[in-house]
Amino acid sequence: SGGLATNIGIHFFDLLQWIFGGTVRSEVHWSDKDRMSGYLELKKATVRWYLSIAREDLPPQTIARDNTTFRSITVDGHEVEFSEGFTDLHTRVYEDILSGGGFGIADARPSIELVHDIR
Repeated sequence: SGGLATNIGIHFFDLLQWIFGGTVRSEVHWSDKDRMSGYLELKKATVRWYLSIAREDLPPQTIARDNTTFRSITVDGHEVEFSEGFTDLHTRVYEDILSGGGFGIADARPSIELVHDIR
């Protein structure tokens, strides 16, 4: 199925490249079936990233609310948590594609190539 980099990371890496520009350099520091971490040098940012599907990596407040996902990004020392609001996004994207919208391969290529290199 592609592992963490493909199933979870693709959206994160796509977001990072849209915001901070293309990849200059990429390193993977850890990779197993439940966790991955690494370093990205993008045109306008350097990023230390961490992906996990291990419940024990969730913050205590996330577990206390019985949530299964936690998403956050820290930029210049300011954390933005964005775990909510992602319900049915795939369905909405497919509906957009079927109605003639959507993104082309040129839009998707940078994140696909990055995930390919990370895997």
